[in-house]
Amino acid sequence: MFLARIEAYEKSGPRLHALITVNPKALDDARALDAERKAKGPRGPLHGIPIILKDIIDTADLPTTGGFYGLRDSIPPQDSEQAKRLRAAGCIILAKANLSEFASAGSVSTLGGVMKNPHALDRSPSGSSGGTGIGVAAWFAVFGLGTDTGGSIRGPSSACGIVGLKPTLGLNGRGGIMPLALSLDTVGPMARHVADIAAALNVMAGPDPRDPATKANEGKIAPDYTTGLKPDALKGARLGLLRDFMKSDPAVDAVIESAVTVLRKQGATVVDVKLPRYVLAMNADDLLLLRLELSKEG
Repeated sequence: MFLARIEAYEKSGPRLHALITVNPKALDDARALDAERKAKGPRGPLHGIPIILKDIIDTADLPTTGGFYGLRDSIPPQDSEQAKRLRAAGCIILAKANLSEFASAGSVSTLGGVMKNPHALDRSPSGSSGGTGIGVAAWFAVFGLGTDTGGSIRGPSSACGIVGLKPTLGLNGRGGIMPLALSLDTVGPMARHVADIAAALNVMAGPDPRDPATKANEGKIAPDYTTGLKPDALKGARLGLLRDFMKSDPAVDAVIESAVTVLRKQGATVVDVKLPRYVLAMNADDLLLLRLELSKEG
């Protein structure tokens, strides 16, 4: 089913440019995992689940390109820590996702082309994990992995209408992932449902011999992140709303106000936050550049 959707929306149809490489052995992997399940039972909740990985996450059987045309045939010598963990849990790596080239700048790469938001083809899916965001939203896989340095999971998740998590630094190992800024880089799951994020995090979190940052979280990994899936989790939460960054688009403001209403109904307190003028002045040029970039992409 997932491969059929990829054929319909990625290889033909609107050509979303969400993916760079589709695993040619995906069905063989699926059949082998089905046979294993029948003979021995499932490895766990992720047994046989199709996923996609941002194409800066090493896979020993598929190219890892960073979206750069010059690395189109580059095969890493071994799996990344996250690919290794997810394969061991029974996941099928269905494809490698397009991204902002080397995880920076706009939602385009020399190898994967300009990414299109599946909800509105003339809009950006945001970056840098745009291909993963598109792929999950378009139902090319159950969940995917992105990386986040300054918003690269959170932006595409927001723009594509899915759920994304930037984990605490060092919670998930980054061995075998192209770095952008090691003091800020994280790798996290992107999915259509919060429950899927928790299930993925159960496998992803933990030590990585190639990532010294994971040492700081030794003994702090939750045994089961799905236990945090509580319907009343927002009761007593206090959230700030930066209204200084609103009033640019009435439609966007309407969506934000609707979300605030939902949060309050769930028991959260939402407080308007006003930033000092000097902070707004410092960010004015960045905001102008961001709006110009978005207008170019859109």
